[in-house]
Amino acid sequence: MRTRVNLGDSRVIESRELGDGMAIRRRRETSDGYRFTTYERIEKPNLIVIKKAGSRELYDREKLTTAIRRSVGKFFSGDADIEKLIDEVEDTLYGLNESEIPSKTIGDAVLDRLAKKNEVAYVRFASVYHEFKTLDEFEAILVSRRKENKKK
Repeated sequence: MRTRVNLGDSRVIESRELGDGMAIRRRRETSDGYRFTTYERIEKPNLIVIKKAGSRELYDREKLTTAIRRSVGKFFSGDADIEKLIDEVEDTLYGLNESEIPSKTIGDAVLDRLAKKNEVAYVRFASVYHEFKTLDEFEAILVSRRKENKKK
């Protein structure tokens, strides 16, 4: 049989920041000695993505994750690397302090990160993002990447 506990009448025993500072774990205790844990996460505002054709839709992290996962294939060491890349992209997007973001801005932010992490993943993502239709378009992006590498 479960005992009903008034969780509103509790005090914080311990607080700890989790991971990247976006969540707090709190250990609490009620006046009758019952202990429990709560997690508080910073809720980011919804972003609206403005598509190429002008339509609008809610930003969907899972949709971006799927697109990046397809492009990086096995060129990243695991899901944690992909999640970190997406976190960086989202930080950039929220840093713009805009509620509506063009899809081009999101794609460019992904390409910026991929260029620094893995060239093959960069070219694979760019080929879909820019909708390559010919080998000349692939060649142009390869030439561009080579020039960037020589500058470094």
